Amino acid sequence: MARTVWDSSVGKKAVMAVSGIVMLLYLVVHMIGNLKIFFGPGEFDHYAHWLRTLGEPFMHYEWTLWLIRVVLVAAVVAHAVSAYQLSRRDLRARPSKYVHKKARASYATRTMRWGGVILGLFIVWHLLDLTTGTVHSGGFQEGHPYQNVVDTFSTWYGNVVYLVAMLALGLHVRHGFFSAAQTLGAGSRTRNRALRAVADVLALLLTAGFVAVPVGVMTGVVS
Repeated sequence: MARTVWDSSVGKKAVMAVSGIVMLLYLVVHMIGNLKIFFGPGEFDHYAHWLRTLGEPFMHYEWTLWLIRVVLVAAVVAHAVSAYQLSRRDLRARPSKYVHKKARASYATRTMRWGGVILGLFIVWHLLDLTTGTVHSGGFQEGHPYQNVVDTFSTWYGNVVYLVAMLALGLHVRHGFFSAAQTLGAGSRTRNRALRAVADVLALLLTAGFVAVPVGVMTGVVS
């Protein structure tokens, strides 16, 4: 049954919708945690340490954090694979261009694929920058996330990469949330307007919340 569902376009869209919601919930929590940086290094570093002790003593040190990471990796892979296979299936279904052009889609809809690629590359860069410190500028300091964040956004390229990715994220969430709601059967003629409004608000809040951190460093509010 699982294979039959996965092989169908409806099944792949459902996987995309569920995995997208999982990632969206994480993004909301992650954004709120990021905003703690405005309360100073003590508050932000304590929050980062708390993430590693979450669930103790039942869970060992960092076990909960690693469990969250595994779930997120699974969601990202499922989302990306489903999107790629659906895209290939769509191209095979219509190998030649339409004789009559379809109605002009929204900017978010037309950039979903490129936005997904940008976000995928950003995730890799973000992990290498602030998790492993492999590409970090200014000398990565284990256990000092506040200073590491300030270092990253003290460089022009760190700001450019992050801001471009967050704009792509906003467009992705705006279109993706509404599409996920339709796929999971939440949409209707009476609810679609409200769902679009929720998608717009979520995209705006997430983009503004994440962008606030590099802007804070650039303006000297966070230093």
